[in-house]
Amino acid sequence: MSAISTVLAQAGISIFAISTYNTDYILVKARDLEAALQTLTYAGYEIAFEAGASL
Repeated sequence: MSAISTVLAQAGISIFAISTYNTDYILVKARDLEAALQTLTYAGYEIAFEAGASL
């Protein structure tokens, strides 16, 4: 979570982080979604979507 949130913060993208027992979630505003996906892809992260998910 630290690495991903740092990458997004450096790009000026605000996040809301939620941690659970099983996983962590990083939420971004809808208006920042495309920029967040591009930023994370450029930083080397692979983005996976679940079947039926939409942007």
